[in-house]
Amino acid sequence: MGERSAGRHRGGQASGLADAVDPDEVLGSNEAVSPGGTSGVDAAAQGHESSLADLAPAPRSTRVRIGIGAAVVLVIAALVVTVIVTAIGQQGTVAELAAAAPAESTAPSGSAPSASAGAVGGAELLVHVLGAVKKPGLVSLAAGSRVVDAVAAAGGLSADADVSGINLARPVSDGEQLAVPRAGEVPAAAPTTAPGGSVAASGALVNINTASEAELATLPRIGPALAQRITDWRSANGRFTAPGDLVKVTGIGEKLFDGLKDRITV
Repeated sequence: MGERSAGRHRGGQASGLADAVDPDEVLGSNEAVSPGGTSGVDAAAQGHESSLADLAPAPRSTRVRIGIGAAVVLVIAALVVTVIVTAIGQQGTVAELAAAAPAESTAPSGSAPSASAGAVGGAELLVHVLGAVKKPGLVSLAAGSRVVDAVAAAGGLSADADVSGINLARPVSDGEQLAVPRAGEVPAAAPTTAPGGSVAASGALVNINTASEAELATLPRIGPALAQRITDWRSANGRFTAPGDLVKVTGIGEKLFDGLKDRITV
């Protein structure tokens, strides 16, 4: 009797324990602990990965940007060096050309141009064309030019020109004075040419009927004022019939005429 009561008491305790401990709760507890342990391991692994990321080399894009920047700097430096070398080369070329160029003399302002001023390195001729041309004065011609070229450079023949007294095919010389006669005029003697092609000074006579004021002013003791009086007399009275008619101009007497009669013609 007493043993059966004790047995039932132990059986009731075992049944109570079995009811108190639910297998599903035990499994849930184990599953709850397992993720917690794994969570700690994952956190540690992430910490190590962060440290490794700090030690890893820069990304490829950063290296590419650095490489492009260095290339740009090199290109700019090369361009600067090229510009400097080119500038130095050009300065040297300009200096060489300046040293090789012939020196040219410049006449003072207001002075009459000289024959040498019109010729550049012997390639040009300076000829004084006067008389029956449209634009009398100094003309520059190429070496080897002829009278016809000088007349053309002076604007061509005027309407009253008489070409029968000049040789249009004659070569001209540097410093020559070429007088184109008008109809009825006695042609001036052709200038004599000295050896070497230069014109002799004694061969050039000034035609007082066709000469301009500037041309008349080149005569001895005939300045700009008397030259203007000569042209004024010519405009009022017509042509001079003889060189001696020059004394009819106010201010020109016999003594002055004697000094220039061998230098003029009509």
